[in-house]
Amino acid sequence: MQSKYKSKPLDCWQKGKELRLNYYKSLITAREEGRLLVSGSGASCLALPAGLGDFVYFSGEPYGASIGYDPAFSLEAMEAAEARGYARDMCGYMRNYWGSMFLDRYYFGGPFPKPDFFLTRHLCDAGHGKWYQVCKEYYDVPLFVYEQPVTPPGVRFEDVIEYLASQLYDSIEWMEKITGRKYDDEKLIEASRNFFKSEALWGEICLLNQAIPAPLDLKSELALMPIAIGIRHQPEAVAFYEALRDEVKDRIANQIAAVGDERCRLMTDLTPPWNFLKMFRYFEKYGVVFVGIWVYCINSGQIEIREDGVVLPAKTPEERNMPLNNRADALRAIALWHLESPLSQAFSSPKRKAFDIIALAKYWRCEGVVMHYNRGCPLCTLGSPEAKLELQKAGFPVAIYEGNFADFRELDESQVLDRLETFIQSLGLSKLED
Repeated sequence: MQSKYKSKPLDCWQKGKELRLNYYKSLITAREEGRLLVSGSGASCLALPAGLGDFVYFSGEPYGASIGYDPAFSLEAMEAAEARGYARDMCGYMRNYWGSMFLDRYYFGGPFPKPDFFLTRHLCDAGHGKWYQVCKEYYDVPLFVYEQPVTPPGVRFEDVIEYLASQLYDSIEWMEKITGRKYDDEKLIEASRNFFKSEALWGEICLLNQAIPAPLDLKSELALMPIAIGIRHQPEAVAFYEALRDEVKDRIANQIAAVGDERCRLMTDLTPPWNFLKMFRYFEKYGVVFVGIWVYCINSGQIEIREDGVVLPAKTPEERNMPLNNRADALRAIALWHLESPLSQAFSSPKRKAFDIIALAKYWRCEGVVMHYNRGCPLCTLGSPEAKLELQKAGFPVAIYEGNFADFRELDESQVLDRLETFIQSLGLSKLED
């Protein structure tokens, strides 16, 4: 049967795969190439170490996700962490990372890359700071954690901005002390520009999926998003996301669809189980396209969700007439960028989280929402039941399933398929004819 819309793979798909693979290879070769290896949360400002010179940032979350994609390796890693007393209800990414470290086995080959130091943003009390404290104690290398306060929307940010920016100042002095290197502010400013631009571009790309038919599907987005989490402070990330954005706009202009038989648009809130992404291909048989995901539209990406529910692409600090002329400008801009992120604001209130998901569901023209009660991420799952009720009040059909994005033992694949298939059929859909 002929598809409703034209469909073809992304032209820049191969380039995206190369960037992702080269990033993971660079973690192995960093030291022999004379570059610093820094590790921490991928939610951190990756531009901060740039003033020290060449470095690679080992983002913990995408590495934990990569392991989660491979149940056999993940099982060994999880059991290695659990053998040291770490419980199964802790962050799934963290346990995969720790287990790989304890085993001294890097998922992409060879021994685990030992960082020169750890530098991380602390936003999640279920991980982040404590994650890298364990690593610091294991390797006996320095750790700096900068704490980001969670502030409700509408609160005056001035004192909070100063508090966060002052910690960023302290981190620079600390890095100079532990490395013996002089910090170059110009390199910080340039890396910050790339950081802001990459996040704004990724957010814009996610929002472009408002188009009918959707030019991207969720599985493709999940494959291309790690570039932002790993190297969004580098010009290569900016160049790639500019090319991807332009290609997505061209697909929209020519009605090139991610799913040729699109007839139902759904979104999800949290990261799906990495070992079970095939479920999205299964539901394409019903003409279903998952057009977006709340958490990765605003984590490693930046958008604006106004108080009236209007959704807009984010503007970088310089596009908002905030110059980046010196260290003070850059650090204040980083602090404000962190604090204004919808991700940060959503953690202040379940109602805010629900408000943002509803705003995106309307923006993406969704006909329903699939929610993942993710046992692997306590923070992101916080407030999910309340968000479900708010979505239903707003008129959106909602399906839920339970699982873990990084631990396959927490997922019943048959149950998830049965539950979501029933939900899709309740929307009046049946399988398409071959």
